[in-house]
Amino acid sequence: MLACPACKGPLVYAKSAAVLICRADRLAYPIKDGIPIMLEEEAASLLPEDPLLAR
Repeated sequence: MLACPACKGPLVYAKSAAVLICRADRLAYPIKDGIPIMLEEEAASLLPEDPLLAR
């Protein structure tokens, strides 16, 4: 089971965007070639109104 490297919280898989999302930190960790990139510096920051956070 994967956890957010920043807060150790749960991640949600967004298949359509190929990312793992931490709702608590509003971060999206990319998945490249089937491998999750679990580095904070590689994560994209999400805005509070981002539809990926609503899932």
